[in-house]
Amino acid sequence: MTAKAPFWREKTLDEMTRAEWESLCDGCGRCCLHKLRDEDTDRIAYTNVACRLLDGDTCRCKDYANRKKRVPDCVRLTPKRLAKIDWLPPTCAYRLVAEGKDLPWWHPLVSGSAETVHEAGVSVRGRTVAERAAGDFEDHVVSWPGKWPAKARMPPVVKDRRRPG
Repeated sequence: MTAKAPFWREKTLDEMTRAEWESLCDGCGRCCLHKLRDEDTDRIAYTNVACRLLDGDTCRCKDYANRKKRVPDCVRLTPKRLAKIDWLPPTCAYRLVAEGKDLPWWHPLVSGSAETVHEAGVSVRGRTVAERAAGDFEDHVVSWPGKWPAKARMPPVVKDRRRPG
């Protein structure tokens, strides 16, 4: 008897239920960082400035249900919008699935733990500046949100507990 493949390998983003869609979010918080777009080149610059609704510890929205009312320019991801968005980080599960790729080892749907996204160095935990304290966002341009952390690329080494050392 073969195990059924996980839903993200079986379904397109359009075919997913709302619960499946929502569970794709790994809770990294990278999409909740402010980004700057150069008017001349159209290039995106990531900042470490967090949206005022981002909880810097959990890396989740403090008021997800009402985020559009409280932050009008917050983007609600949908499969249709996803095709036009160029600023999602390369680690984003929505982006990975849309590109036909699998979820990485640290994604909570794979690992079974919401903490692995933090352990792998993918989340924004401990790396952000509050929106209201940031001043000029251009002073907070960083490259890491647009990159894969080295720890996130390979599964963690698990020590064999049966042998010392």
